[in-house]
Formats: sequence, structure tokens, C-alpha cells
Amino acid sequence: MPKKVLRLEALGAVLAIVLGSALHFVFEWGGRQKLLALIAAVNESTWEHLKLGFWPILVWTIIEFMIFGSKYKNFIFAKAVSLITFCLSVVGIFYSYTAILGRNYLVVDILTFVVSVIIGYVIGYEILSIEKDLKLKNTGILIIIFLIIMFVGFTYFPPINFLFKDPVTGGYGIVR
Repeated sequence: MPKKVLRLEALGAVLAIVLGSALHFVFEWGGRQKLLALIAAVNESTWEHLKLGFWPILVWTIIEFMIFGSKYKNFIFAKAVSLITFCLSVVGIFYSYTAILGRNYLVVDILTFVVSVIIGYVIGYEILSIEKDLKLKNTGILIIIFLIIMFVGFTYFPPINFLFKDPVTGGYGIVR
């Protein structure tokens, strides 16, 4: 695997962390416009925090695909797994540590986000590095499309479930 790919992956992780951190505030900064809700957190629920990493990782995936993605047989699947791994890591780490400690701590929440982005990129890079064609491109495309539909749909129509509940307001979705 060329060093350029590793550098682009590392840059993607850094950008996802920086941009994701900013996306936490964009909905409020933008006057709570519903269009911004697509990419930015609209409340403090776990689900909304997943958007903070999902969209920057997805945008960087598109950029990487234009730069080098078509040269790698497992690129799409690797990126789909990266996105899922990020989401599962956030949920797993957050609910594990809060179950153990009895509450959440902002610094640990931030570290959970950072570590989850890194885990997602590392796992994706490992799959990208596999030279054998896993023949999972279509599966990767379906996973990414499914995730996009979920993130868009659940932003405006969140299920009544603990992942979607804002612990501050007790509400779901865009709460005024």
C-alpha cells in the first residue's frame, strides 16, 4: 500500500475529528435551519453524535475515491466498514463506560469520538490493504446507501428509542 494512501487516510481521520467537532454546533450557529439538520447534531442524543463523524468520513471517502479509490478493488467495502465501525465504536464505548462509571463525562465523550474515528479508519485501511478482491463492492454500496437513508430519515423522523433520546430535553429529533 503506497504511503500516499496512508497519509490520505490519516488526513481523513484528522479532518473527520476537526469537522465533526464543529458539526456539533453548526445547527445552532445556523439558526436551527432544518436543512443543516441533515449534517449537524440537532440535539444531544447518541444518534445525533454519530452524524458528527459519519458525514465528514463520507465526504472524505468521495474525495479519496476521486483521487485513488478506483485503483483498489475493496475501496467501497472498506469505506462502508469504516463508517459502520465508527458508529458501533461510539455506541459501544459510550454505553460501556457510562454503565461502568454511572454517568458520562465530557472529556471521555470527546475521546470516545476521537478513538472511534481512528478505529474506523484503521479497520477501513486494513480492508483496503487486502489485495484479493473480496467481491463486496455492491455490498459496500448498499451499506453506504442504507446509512445515508438512515441518517437523513432519522434526523427528521427519529424512532422513540434510547439512542435517539436527547438526555437534556427528553425529546427526540429537532426539539424547540
